[in-house]
Amino acid sequence: MSRRRTTAPALLLVPLLLAPLLLVLTAAGPAQAVGYRYWSFWDRTGSTWTYATQGPSTARPSDGDVEGFRFAVSEDSQDASKPRGNADFASVCAGTGARAGTKRVALVLDFGTAADAPSGETPPAPRTACARVPSDATAADALASVAKPLRYDTNALLCAIAGYPRTGCGEQVSAPHEPTASARPRSGAPRHGPSAGLLAGLAAVVLLGAAAIWQARRRRG
Repeated sequence: MSRRRTTAPALLLVPLLLAPLLLVLTAAGPAQAVGYRYWSFWDRTGSTWTYATQGPSTARPSDGDVEGFRFAVSEDSQDASKPRGNADFASVCAGTGARAGTKRVALVLDFGTAADAPSGETPPAPRTACARVPSDATAADALASVAKPLRYDTNALLCAIAGYPRTGCGEQVSAPHEPTASARPRSGAPRHGPSAGLLAGLAAVVLLGAAAIWQARRRRG
């Protein structure tokens, strides 16, 4: 009987220690992804799109290159949605012959989906264009030659192509957004579950409860 009375206070500690655990687990439910609505810039090699390592204002494509622009909500460059379609240089620039002192750049313009569009706006249909520009022109020059009006912010961030969207520029979006297959986490693991540090803290809470019981039994047993 005495042993049961001496361990009772320690047992009462367990609910107190586990209360924070339950609160944290309740608060650690699925979180909304936070992304940004913007135009991403892509290079195409063969049938593969690669996120550009330079901005359109500094990239200088060669004759025969294919460049893509995609408007979408993305968390970062690794999650950015790629331009859709299978356009290649031969199909886009089929009617544009070579000319000395110039180059031809095939452009794929994907205005995104209705889910990614700013409130009150409807994305235009995707299209392609063949830009013939001076041999030293940048990708931004090529884009300006076929898709005006363009809009930039004060930091030279591309905000609109062919006037779309009318307003906004790289704004943060916290509304629920289901990424496309190409934009899902590459590891296949959930992106918003409890972190390793959080799980370690929860384990520590449980261990503290067990240690309290053991200590009480050791002192009074």
